[in-house]
Amino acid sequence: MPMIDEYLRAMLEKKGSDLHISINHPAKIRVHGDLEPLTNYLIDEVLMEKVLHEICPEFRWQKYLKEHDLDFAHEIPGLARFRTNYLYNYNGMAAVFRQIPSKILTLEQLRLPAVLMDICNLRSGLVLVTGPTGSGKSTTLAAMVDYINTNHTKHIITIEDPIEFVHHNTNCILVHREVGIHSSSFGKALRGAMKSDPDIVLIGEMRDLETIRLALTCASSGMLVFGTLHTNNAPKTIDRVIDAFPADEQSQIRTMLAECLQAVVSQLLCRTADGKGRVACHEVLLWTEGLPNTIREGKISNIRTIIESNKGIGMCSMDGNLKIMMERGIITGTEAYMKASDKKNFVQFLDEIPAE
Repeated sequence: MPMIDEYLRAMLEKKGSDLHISINHPAKIRVHGDLEPLTNYLIDEVLMEKVLHEICPEFRWQKYLKEHDLDFAHEIPGLARFRTNYLYNYNGMAAVFRQIPSKILTLEQLRLPAVLMDICNLRSGLVLVTGPTGSGKSTTLAAMVDYINTNHTKHIITIEDPIEFVHHNTNCILVHREVGIHSSSFGKALRGAMKSDPDIVLIGEMRDLETIRLALTCASSGMLVFGTLHTNNAPKTIDRVIDAFPADEQSQIRTMLAECLQAVVSQLLCRTADGKGRVACHEVLLWTEGLPNTIREGKISNIRTIIESNKGIGMCSMDGNLKIMMERGIITGTEAYMKASDKKNFVQFLDEIPAE
């Protein structure tokens, strides 16, 4: 058994989600959002290289030594899969392993907003699922793809780095493509997908200008495109897409985005009030008649008004949902304050003064 699997098994026994290993430090795991030591001994340079090299195919290892960064999936057969990131830091080699749940949970099991089912029923356009790293974007998207796979007959292509959740054909044809193995880049994989008669394309991460441009092109040409961004709310998401382009292209991009954007689902994970877990909180922006002009004219500050005025069709704000969860005792006032965009509305609910 690879040595890293011993660490990973121990992490799973402690209900951890992430394993962090770095030279001159003990292995640490993240449990309910907090990091805690897994071992009491320091990992030296020799052990680190052995642990990382042991599970890494040689062609990937050479890429890691050259580029000092590597993403791939590692699996303990019959137990779990892990999204793996090899990196270099001040002390040398390091790595982070994040558990990918072995079972794809449904929208209902995850208690996601019911409006996500309506989003899954869309025929075309761009849907962005956003949030910081570790907020559960991949889990939410997996549940949405699972819903489509169960209720529709579509050709779905996923492009990821690495492949995380593996879906099996139910009513849909699902094709998983991994950047670095099945294609050299997100851009090339997207160009290939455009020629493959897809109904739906899922982009694991819209990390560069070329990928964002191609995603907009696909969505504008009649495909349903799901993508992710590391933004916390709908206004910032729209700004991020537009600001990714040079100034002389932004007017054209606003027009493209206005024509194809169908939904933005932003997600944050909050610590539960009992401290024994985490719960997702969402902001949902949906297409409505006023949205295209708002985007086209660059009046992004009006997005908040659109959300607040359309709660009846499933839209909701992040701060509004944080307040609801706090009032129901699901999260504490301090947690709501820490995650809120407009913190002054939550100061009165603080359980304690947060540390700076």
